[in-house]
Amino acid sequence: MSLVIAIDGPSGSGKSTLSRRLAEHYGLAYLDTGSTYRAATIWAVRQGIDLDDQAAVAAATRAMPLVVLTDPQNSRYLLAGEDVTDELHTGEVSSVVTKVAVNLEVRAELKRLQREIIESSRQSGGVVAEGRDVTSVVAPDADVRILLIASPEERLARRSVDRHGTADAASMEATKHEVHDRDASDSTVSQFMEAPDGVVTLDNSAMVPDESFAAGVAIVERALRG
Repeated sequence: MSLVIAIDGPSGSGKSTLSRRLAEHYGLAYLDTGSTYRAATIWAVRQGIDLDDQAAVAAATRAMPLVVLTDPQNSRYLLAGEDVTDELHTGEVSSVVTKVAVNLEVRAELKRLQREIIESSRQSGGVVAEGRDVTSVVAPDADVRILLIASPEERLARRSVDRHGTADAASMEATKHEVHDRDASDSTVSQFMEAPDGVVTLDNSAMVPDESFAAGVAIVERALRG
């Protein structure tokens, strides 16, 4: 049996944590679609391309030699054979990735790549894919589709801990623009706050990770039972 689980939602909702745990629990591959945009950003910058030049960025993305390793315990992103995983979430990338993420030609190319990875993983058992548009555009035929949401305050606190190790006032202020600006820009090209038909909404605002995981498993099990 193959199983494809798609998880969508805004920044800081806990998509990566839940997705990795579900992938490990069910023995599936793991794909963070957002990291493909970050890899494309690194690639374009390394090519000396102005990220405001949408045609040039799109052309670079189509030529990008990206390999994605989908082990949920050690997912890696290789550019021309170089492991750039640790660079994906640096401040330098986070500050400019939006310019790449709202490029419609880039989105079309990366969605093609994401679908290719999902289909390949489906043939070998399945995958948990997470990120913008994954439930509605990238994998609308997934066996399980979840929209993971949380309150804006909780999402900001979680992202602050991810980036700075704490959710104190200074750290949250430093992180605010990354979360709010990314959501605002992505909302111009993606719908990720309202669940389409067939997508189950999970609000984990008041949940710790173990509770969110248990709720996710319950959703998957209900879907598998039909």
